[in-house]
Amino acid sequence: MQPLETSKGSVAFRPANIGDVEKFRALRLFALKDAPTAFSGDYALSAEAPTRYWENRLKPSEGSIVFLAEHHNDPIGTVGIQQGDRPKTRHSAVIWGVYVRPEWRGLHLAEHLIEACVHWTKSRRVELVKLAVVTENASAIRCYERCGFKTYGTDPRAIYYEGRYYDEYLMAREID
Repeated sequence: MQPLETSKGSVAFRPANIGDVEKFRALRLFALKDAPTAFSGDYALSAEAPTRYWENRLKPSEGSIVFLAEHHNDPIGTVGIQQGDRPKTRHSAVIWGVYVRPEWRGLHLAEHLIEACVHWTKSRRVELVKLAVVTENASAIRCYERCGFKTYGTDPRAIYYEGRYYDEYLMAREID
């Protein structure tokens, strides 16, 4: 992908690799602490996870990939995508872990990360990409709608955090 020129400087987008494990771990832990209701992942459990766990998340495979957005080699955004791994589900993929650091929001970096995922799916015969987003996350919902996703349902009580339940919208985009 081409770098994106923003008012804060140039942002590069690229697939993550095993060498990014510490950068990715730090960004993911920051995301889980910064926006705990946006993810089903738990900060405390993730913080205790061994390096092997993080390496497995970044390990290149036929059916999954993680992308990073970087400014001067500092990760400021991330997203992952996992293609169905069975014959009956290979036509679809799930986007997970979309995150952009707060000081970089409003510059459409999440849209570029989503588009990196969509581009990745095209050579894999993926026909449908899905994701879930907490119903109260209006800015993320608008971002996904700009990227062509449409709501097809609601997952009630998808996340439970600090004594409260959060519903998630289920969204999908057909791949041309």
